[in-house]
Amino acid sequence: MDHRFEDASPWVRRWAPLIRQGEVLDLACGNGRHARLLASLGHVVIALDRDREALAAAAGENIEPIEYDVEAPGNPWPFAPRSLAGIVVTNYLHRPLFGALAASLAPDGVLIYETFARGNETFGKPSNPDFLLMPGELLGLAGRGGLRVVAFEDGVVQGPRPARLQRLCAVGQGFDPAAARLDHLSGVE
Repeated sequence: MDHRFEDASPWVRRWAPLIRQGEVLDLACGNGRHARLLASLGHVVIALDRDREALAAAAGENIEPIEYDVEAPGNPWPFAPRSLAGIVVTNYLHRPLFGALAASLAPDGVLIYETFARGNETFGKPSNPDFLLMPGELLGLAGRGGLRVVAFEDGVVQGPRPARLQRLCAVGQGFDPAAARLDHLSGVE
């Protein structure tokens, strides 16, 4: 493993190689841990967050930090349909964006999503059901958005802290199934 990216989610590290070259969105990017990983893979990354201080930490080569609050009333979704090679979302849930996320993916685009699910309240925050996925909710997102699921997990993790998560990697209908190589996951090439 490249130790420069140890703070990146293992789920994102695992599936990011499926994203073809192009513009990638790191939504609610925080300090940019995934933006840096994606940029290292040769992508031009849009690091979007409403927190100016976090964005300052996210800035870097091939990373365009954009301060924008997608939840603010009247703020439109800032990305054109079918324009992004990939979208990465971790530890963030705003259900009204689900349709826009799927619509913004290029036909061969990749969505990598990981966030908290019902049951996380036993481990601490977030505990508000508004911020916890319902069982199978990410699968529903993929289906409603016309995406094909490559991988899905729903369960408890112990690190970096105990949590209940759902994780999804889904691709557009134009994604070449032969490109969904899983060999890199086991070290077999």
